[in-house]
Amino acid sequence: MAFCEFCLKCVIFMSFLFYTGRLTRCVRCPIAYHATDYCIPAGSVILANNSILCPNHFVPRKGCRNHEHVNVSWCFVCSEGGSLLCCESCPAAFHRECLNIEMPEGSWFCNDCRAGRKPHYKEVVWVKVGRYRWWPAEVSHPKNIPENILRMRHDVGEFPVLFFGSNDYLWTYQARVFPYMEGDANSKEKMGKGVDSIYKKALEEAAVRFKELQAEKELRQLQEDRRNDKKPPPYKHIKVNRPIGKVQIITADLSEIPRCNCKATDENPCGMDSECINRMLLYECHPQVCPAGEQCQNQRFMKREYSQVEIFRTLSRGWGLRCCHDIKKGDFVSEYVGEVIDEEECRARIRHAQENDIGNFYMLTLDKDRIIDAGPKGNEARFMNHSCQPNCETQKWTVSGDTRVGLFALVDISAGTELTFNYNLECLGNGKTVCKCGAPNCSGFLGVRPKNNPPSDDKGRKMKKRAHMKRRQQQELTKEREDECFSCGDGGQMVSCKRPGCPKVYHADCLNLTKRPAGRWECPWHQCDLCGQEAASFCEMCPSSYCVEHRDGMLFISKLDGRLSCSEHDPCGPEPLEPGEIREYVPDVKHES
Repeated sequence: MAFCEFCLKCVIFMSFLFYTGRLTRCVRCPIAYHATDYCIPAGSVILANNSILCPNHFVPRKGCRNHEHVNVSWCFVCSEGGSLLCCESCPAAFHRECLNIEMPEGSWFCNDCRAGRKPHYKEVVWVKVGRYRWWPAEVSHPKNIPENILRMRHDVGEFPVLFFGSNDYLWTYQARVFPYMEGDANSKEKMGKGVDSIYKKALEEAAVRFKELQAEKELRQLQEDRRNDKKPPPYKHIKVNRPIGKVQIITADLSEIPRCNCKATDENPCGMDSECINRMLLYECHPQVCPAGEQCQNQRFMKREYSQVEIFRTLSRGWGLRCCHDIKKGDFVSEYVGEVIDEEECRARIRHAQENDIGNFYMLTLDKDRIIDAGPKGNEARFMNHSCQPNCETQKWTVSGDTRVGLFALVDISAGTELTFNYNLECLGNGKTVCKCGAPNCSGFLGVRPKNNPPSDDKGRKMKKRAHMKRRQQQELTKEREDECFSCGDGGQMVSCKRPGCPKVYHADCLNLTKRPAGRWECPWHQCDLCGQEAASFCEMCPSSYCVEHRDGMLFISKLDGRLSCSEHDPCGPEPLEPGEIREYVPDVKHES
């Protein structure tokens, strides 16, 4: 039997330690771990200093209810029920559509189980016991539990858990637990209705303990990286965008480049405080066209007038970027540079990342046909972390006829401060990613909008709201789903909008969708029909909606009932339609972006 030469846990989590340290090996299979409580999985039986019996050799006892495999009743990606694909080793379950895979034949295992991930000591998990709801607990080490609990019958693969709230112990195993994530304490749809005092206490204790353990883990990881002088993951540094495949970089003729009215004798020609028309319209002046010549201050992309920055290891969010000097509000920080790919290549790379359990993405939309991927090639800007309350923002500028993305300071930034921007992430089947930005208005997950009213810390005072306003907001957020398709008005199997407070449901066929949308999908009612931007006004009879720029002349206030309607459904129009009714021709329908 060939033995593994590396620690399986450290390989899974890409830890530097998998190169070093004493290993202990399973006597029945070629798996090896570092001989520490951080690496050896819970449920292992220690036989000697260099040998263990790993949890893979657990054999359920016949007739033991606590040894029966159980799966959750919701999808780990979208948190909804339905027809689920269940893992054979752990409680995980998914919609096949959310994973974007074909229906497998025979037994199926989730990515975590295929990679060999196991529960570990000092880890917060959800545990299923009998008919009780999923309950938060901490995986305890056998050496730290009471003697009477240790004497209870247990087999290889079983480990003790301490339930929060009740402080009871139980021996369980991998098929009846799944990892706790930040924000789980607020996921009422998973835990069922009605929360008694003990369960509420358990949720509160689990949230506090989870943060404590996360802080310990992050500090340990930071110390390890510093001790081993660990460097950021490798990438190729480039200075300008590189087109891939059929993608082209646009170069305009000099006659097509706009010319401003600034002069070289002006105090700040084309500067931030000038009245340069190019700067106002986010056009960069061209050195051969601008009348200010060499004095022009609006050539920051071409001259790469970046702020001085450095890559550093953060405590909780991996690698980050911070400034080496003070940056003023509005200053150009850096250009976001990478490989420019099309949508087809983008989806292929995302699919490859999902299949290989790669969790970091560096993609940023350039325009409707092109995406910048700074993963394999890019500059220091790729290390900027997300924040729900960022100090930088992205701006799309036209440079020599092509669109380029720059990062600009939203506020005055002092030297040594981490630079962040809002990713505005669109989830593409990877499920929710926990946000660790620590901002007072943090939404909890990437891709979820930040909270509108962060708590005020001004002398300990809190923002107060009227009781009836709070009740109205709660009613809006908990509004029940509609039963009929908002596009055609018929019932049947529906796709529901995931935007909080939106009750709209649709037939997939009515939206020209060939499969169930994955992740945090929002219905067409929230995007402008003409440009796809955030909608500001909506027809109350159909999914037609428009942004501020395009709503004029497209929507009308009905003289009959005062409702906002499009020309097709205006009851006072020439040939009005009833809600759900369509004409013989079929108009263009917006597709999922």
